[in-house]
Order: sequence, then structure tokens, then C-alpha cells
Amino acid sequence: MLKVDPRLLHEARSVSHRLIASVILGILASIPLVLSAYILSQIVSDVFLSGRSLDEVHLRILSILALQLLRAALNWGSETMAAHAAGRIKLSLRQRAATHVLALGPAYTSRERAGELSHTIMDGIETLDSYIRQYLPQIAKSSFIPIVILFFVFPLDALSGLVLLFTAPLIPIFMILIGDTAERLTRRQWGKLSRMSAQFLDLLQCLTTLKALGRSSEQVESINEASDQFRHLTMRVLRVTFLSALVLEWIATLSTAVVAVETGLRLLYGQMVFNEAFFILLLAPEFYQPLRNLAIRFHAGMSGVAAAGRIFEILETPVRIHKPSITHSFHIPGPGVDIHFEDVQAAYQTGTRQALRGVSFQINAGDCVALIGPSGSGKTTIASLLLRFIPPDRGRILVGETTLEAIDPHHWRTHIAWVPQDPYLFNTSIAENIRIAKPGAEHYQIVDAAKQSFIHDFIQSLPDGYDTLIGERGARLSAGQAQMVALARAFLKDAPILIFDEATSNLDVDNEAQIQAAVKYLLQGRTGLLIAHRLSTIQDADNIVVLSHGLILEQGSHAALVRQEGTYHRMLRAYQGTV
Repeated sequence: MLKVDPRLLHEARSVSHRLIASVILGILASIPLVLSAYILSQIVSDVFLSGRSLDEVHLRILSILALQLLRAALNWGSETMAAHAAGRIKLSLRQRAATHVLALGPAYTSRERAGELSHTIMDGIETLDSYIRQYLPQIAKSSFIPIVILFFVFPLDALSGLVLLFTAPLIPIFMILIGDTAERLTRRQWGKLSRMSAQFLDLLQCLTTLKALGRSSEQVESINEASDQFRHLTMRVLRVTFLSALVLEWIATLSTAVVAVETGLRLLYGQMVFNEAFFILLLAPEFYQPLRNLAIRFHAGMSGVAAAGRIFEILETPVRIHKPSITHSFHIPGPGVDIHFEDVQAAYQTGTRQALRGVSFQINAGDCVALIGPSGSGKTTIASLLLRFIPPDRGRILVGETTLEAIDPHHWRTHIAWVPQDPYLFNTSIAENIRIAKPGAEHYQIVDAAKQSFIHDFIQSLPDGYDTLIGERGARLSAGQAQMVALARAFLKDAPILIFDEATSNLDVDNEAQIQAAVKYLLQGRTGLLIAHRLSTIQDADNIVVLSHGLILEQGSHAALVRQEGTYHRMLRAYQGTV
């Protein structure tokens, strides 16, 4: 038997009246069925045994038609109510999941695969439809509809009622025996499909790079192998599904045959009247039908249960950034504001991986502070803390006299322009991609920003100019051109605080000097944080912070650090030896 997820039941509370109405209408639909069977048994008995004519029974035939129409209407109402309930739950879950993922922010999504997340939020929630619309109501229907039929059978023939009563549990028992295997295989199938979705999206996004490196054929083989594994797993699921359906149908048919044999024998020996025996025989298949439908819904709902685990795993991931009391009243002047890191500690993976181990430094208003160090030293973590993607585990970050956690994150980010190392570009025009930094900006402002980031001439050379579509993640642009678009966003936003994650990392030598000049111009009169990979880009910084394993080894100006002949001096000599 498929387990009813209590979290889904909790979600269903908001539409419980619709699900209850669906169940009630489905149960009521069994009453016209029973009455139709009774009237039909009387008609056959009168015509077959008593020789009644069509004129004498035509009103009862019409009543059967009316009862069947009533039954169809009740079943339609039951299905409609269940469909509305499923639609409301899916819409609510999809909105909550999307909102929650946005609230979790880049600190969460950077650890997940985009294809798997989108597959879960879209297709995963959609698979809940069969579970909510069909399986949940059918559980109640399969419990009550047989009771309704037994209510009519027992007064007529207790023996037939007992046969129905004791054979009915066989179907749920076999569902329980088969269910664990089928559910385990379905969960594996769902997990494999999610991984394939993530892999396929990753390959699509990197297809240009793979072709340039001549590695695309290897990835075709990888997709073929993953698809073949998924095909084998799907066939195993279908094999269990078809075999279980065969067993359950065989049990229902055999049980119906038992009722037919025992009523037929007693009718043959004159222990039953014809119309009662025929009435019970008509009801026997309908008695098992709700249980057979439950078995069918069971297999339809397994994928929904498999997806529900991952959906609620996302929804139950705690949000580490919460809205504080100070919102739009906080204001930053043009040059920026003093920012103090005081004994800041931060960790990932629920505290098991320490990223910062008590970092203290200051970014004065209008100054540029550079962060350098090997990968994993904590540079990106400091930027994430400043962008409020994650909160500090210990210590505090002061913005002027106010703690950063006391400022609304959305309002705080309006004062920051961020140029990441791998900027995300959307499948729309270049103008719209730049305008993201300042929605509602005029076209001339976008052009000015593009000129300052030295990408205007390239845009003008395109057939559609600023209206040129650039593809998802800037597929039609080089890595350097994408970085220049991100820099144009920073110029357009004109924010008092700037964060650069090596703005020149993807540029060739010819463009690097221009972009360095543009960055230097943009930093004038603003507070800046520069994450550096090329030491040549940070020598003019007001303060250089050298990090290693989440600790500050040394900090100071370029000249002061060179005189110390410490870690920075050794890094600089090693860098100069490679250029």
C-alpha cells in the first residue's frame, strides 16, 4: 500500500472541503448503481420468468437510464472537485517552492544543480496531480463504497455478503506486498530522471565550450549511457506495475467467480430466487471495482510520492537570511559608508566546513579593499556576507553604526553593484540585460554605460544593435564580452558600494588595460571590494587583505606589504615570474 505522506495531507487541509466533497459524491454515486442493478434484476425476472411485455417494463427501463445519468453526474462532480483540489495544491506548492528557493539565495542554489531544481519545481510538482486527484479520494471511496454495497447485499443473502466481506481484503494485502518493491523502484527512477535533467541542462549550457574543445562526442556517449540506464529502470518499474495489475485483476476476477458459483449453485437447487441471485451477481464486480481502481491509482500516484520527498526537502531547508525591522529608512551617502568586519566566522554544510575563522578588517568609505588568497581561503564568503546571501555564524558586520543583519537585505542590495566572475545573462536583448541593473532606465543611459565599459562598439557592430538577442547565459557572446556587459550594469546602477570578483579575469590582454581603467574610474568616490586573482589589478588598492584557510595572514597597502616581505611579497614574486 502506498504510504500517505503526512506533509501532503497537511498541504491538503486548505482544500479539504473539496476532497471531502469529492469522496461524498463518489460514495453517493454508488447508490444509483445499486438501484439500477436492483431494477434491472426485477426487469429480467419479470420478462424472462413472468413473460411481461416491453410496454409493462418500459418505465423501469427509463428509470435505469435516469439513475445512470445521475451516477454520471455525481462521478463528474467527484472528479471535478478532486481536480480543483489538486490544482490548488500544485499552484500553492509551486509558488512556495519558487519563493523559498529565491529566499534561500545563491548560497543554496550554487550548491544545487539548476536542471534538477527546475525539474523538481515544475515536473515534480506536476506528478502530484495523480496522487492528490486520484489516489487520496480513492482511498476513502474504496473503504466506503463496498460498505454501501454490503448494506444492500446482507439483508438479501448473508452467505454472499460474507464471501464478499472476506475476499475483499485480498486486494489490499497484495497491494502491500507489491507496494514496497514498486515504490522503491519508482523512487530510483525519479532520482535518475532528476539527475538526467540536471546533466542535460549542464551540457546544453556548455555545448559551445565542449564543441570548441572537441569533447562534445564524449558527452553524447554519456547521455546515451544515462538514457539507457533510465530505460532499463523504467522497464523494471513497468514490469512490476503490469505484473501487479495482473495479480490484482486475477484476484478480483476469482473473487467474483466465487460469488457467481455459490449463487448459481444455490439458485440451481432452489435455495435462492432468480431476481435476488441476479442482483447479487450484478453487484459483485462493482463491489471489487473501487479496490481495483485503488490499485490502478496506486501506481499512478507513486511518482508523486517519490517527487514529494524532494519537494518538501527544498521547502524545509531553513532560510538563514530573515527580514529585520530596519528597511527603507536606512540610507547610504554617495561615497559609501564605513564597513567593519569584527571577528566574523562563517561555515557551510551546517557548520561542518569552516570558511572564515574570526576575520576582522575595515573598509573605509570611499576606499578600495582587495582580497587575495588561494581558492578556498574565504574571499567569496566575505563577498557573500556583504551581499547578505549568508549570515555570519559569529561576530558581526557593522555598516556605519548599524549591524548589517538589522538592514533589510533587498533594500541593502539596492546600494550595491556586483560584478561576479561568471555573470548570468538572460536570453533577451543586450539592452534588457544591462537594464536589469536599473529597471526603467532610458536607452541613452544604457548606451552611456556600454560606452564606459567599452562594449558599445561591439554592440553597434551587431545586426540588431542593442536589440540583439544573446541567448541563455550569453551563449552568443564570449566570456570577456559577457563580463563587459556585467560591468555595464555596474555603471548603469551607479551604486555607492561596488563588489568586483576579478572583472578582468576573462579578458584578453588588449581589453584588460581598458577595463582596468574603467574599473578605476568607476571606483572613484565609491566604496569598493575587489576580489583579486591577478595581482596586477590590486596594487592601487587602499588596503590589501591576504587570506588563507579563512584567516587573515596580513593586510596593508601594496608598498607596506612588500616591505614586510611576508606572504604577499612571496605571492607577488611568484606572480611576476609567470608574466
